[in-house]
Amino acid sequence: MSAAPRPRTPRRAALEPPARRPRRTHAERTAETRAKLLAAVVESIAEVGLARTTAPEIARRAGVTWGAVQHHFGGKDGILVAALEDSFRRLAERLASIPVEGTTLEERAALFVDRAWEHMASAHYRSTSEILRHVTGRGRGRARHEWRERMRAEWEQLWGRLFAGARISRARHVVLQHFAASLLSGLAASVAIDDRARAVPSAELALLKETLVRELRGGPR
Repeated sequence: MSAAPRPRTPRRAALEPPARRPRRTHAERTAETRAKLLAAVVESIAEVGLARTTAPEIARRAGVTWGAVQHHFGGKDGILVAALEDSFRRLAERLASIPVEGTTLEERAALFVDRAWEHMASAHYRSTSEILRHVTGRGRGRARHEWRERMRAEWEQLWGRLFAGARISRARHVVLQHFAASLLSGLAASVAIDDRARAVPSAELALLKETLVRELRGGPR
């Protein structure tokens, strides 16, 4: 009894070349390179600190030449400022997603604190906070001044969107903005240096929420 014939493999399929991936555009390649460089800065600062995050170290971690860094950011100062802007963008996106219509002041204040804390307690923020101290501490250069003013204006816009209905003066709004940002960044720094535990400071965050609601309502001081 003869064996059954083996099924024939289609030769055409075997000879067909693998499908090519769509060729990326120049804009896509640029965005990818910038993202790699920004990630390399944050990663390096987290692991070896800002002082040892040198130009060659950034390029090595990103897998590019330093010329690519200069092309995209102009140099080390440029990429540090870009990392700060990327960090602020992440925070702004969290806060911009908070709904205003159909929410109470208490709900908006709670969401503001929770989402701001999510960002400031992150490893990404811990790295960029070092950059912030470096950039603002040097205090020279028109570009740095313009950056700080732009970030301040965007922060006020985000705050105003959430709490524009509060019956308090603009000066009081500014005080509350600074108070909230200072408290959150201070809590983040405390948690970062406490090796015993990384617990969320729930009581402090709850107190901040209560304080914001009371002050935004124009309560007694």
